[in-house]
Amino acid sequence: MALADWGAQQNDHSFSRGVSVKNPLAEVLSWRRAVIVTVALPLVISLAVMAYAWPASRIAPRDLPVGIVGTSTASQTAIEALAHSEPGGFDFHLYPDEASARSAIKDREVYGAFVVTPGSLTVLEATAASASVAQLLGTSGQQLAAHATQLAAESAAQSAHGRSARPKAGKQVSDSSVKVSVRTVDVVPTSADDPRGVVFSSALLPLTMCSILIASFISMSSARMPGWRRLVGLVVACAATGFSAYLAAQGILGALPHQHVATWAALSLTMLAISATSAGLITLIGPAGLGVSAALMVFVGNPFSGSTSAPELLPKAVDEIGQWLPPGAGANLLRGTAYFNGNGSGGHIAVLVLWSVLGLAAVTLGRRTPTVADGSSAEAPYRADGTGGESPAASETATLFRRSTPDGYSESLSPALEKNHPHSHARHAASH
Repeated sequence: MALADWGAQQNDHSFSRGVSVKNPLAEVLSWRRAVIVTVALPLVISLAVMAYAWPASRIAPRDLPVGIVGTSTASQTAIEALAHSEPGGFDFHLYPDEASARSAIKDREVYGAFVVTPGSLTVLEATAASASVAQLLGTSGQQLAAHATQLAAESAAQSAHGRSARPKAGKQVSDSSVKVSVRTVDVVPTSADDPRGVVFSSALLPLTMCSILIASFISMSSARMPGWRRLVGLVVACAATGFSAYLAAQGILGALPHQHVATWAALSLTMLAISATSAGLITLIGPAGLGVSAALMVFVGNPFSGSTSAPELLPKAVDEIGQWLPPGAGANLLRGTAYFNGNGSGGHIAVLVLWSVLGLAAVTLGRRTPTVADGSSAEAPYRADGTGGESPAASETATLFRRSTPDGYSESLSPALEKNHPHSHARHAASH
């Protein structure tokens, strides 16, 4: 028996001196790594580029709500000309006078309006609602004025000569009596410190990323805390971060000039909706929830939000998806509080509250036990009294890796400990 044990000991020593066994999983892992680097990562990057570039390359009016003042022949002609130049691009709203159209713009019912009279055209716009739409309406107003001037010249020529006289192509009408003038009025302008709304549109992506980072930090560093403590942490962190973001955007850059408390609340609610959703996903499905929330909010919510243009300028279905996600709803809510006294913000608030409630409910009610690489529990379960305890699985594992020797000592059976204590074989042989 002792001789057999001595042979086994020599074999163990020979194994420890350099005999290695090839790991069959190493080749599989190397192939998996190669596939990730050469296929998965380029595909993900391509999709991310497409998510941002495709909507931006398809900017065009789609059922864009605009107002037309009056029901005269000139107004009807303007509607026909706009419908012909942009088929399906505009959703027309008729108003009896200019004051009604201005009120509709301030209430965010329309983006702008055209006040058409026989000798003039007034374009009412709101750069605070969208600088891109304001530019589009200005261009459309110039085209309407040119079309009205041409029609007026033809009508004047018919009256003078008693017959139809269409001007030749490229010939300008020199008679000032038939030229229609254009005037542009910015009903709701942006801040003088941010005339094109660049600060406003550029702030959405950093806010989204910061919100996800807050969720990641609180969910992963406070995993042993009860859900209600993580909930309080999310709310406080988003309120504080929203306040600091408001100080930077308004106090330093002057881009959010009105309704200070409401604007801060809009920033905080937007960040809470994103953070709560991310934290809820992390709580329910583990670290993979961080990737899911980043893909949903950063690569779908941001490019589909329409913050740099307007939802009605994005492709169909994209604008709907964007407004049902926190970045899009938050961007429109922030415009409403900063420039429109909160008008037209009810739907956006409802979307943000819905995401926040669902995310916070998942954080409060869900349970997540972090795992290590081998799938075992990485921490002891949290107890109601605030103390941790050794898991039954860990106790059983520790028991299996120890044995009692004949001389009364408890000896480890861990392979690492066996390697570090070769004299245990000799003691075992001596005992026999």
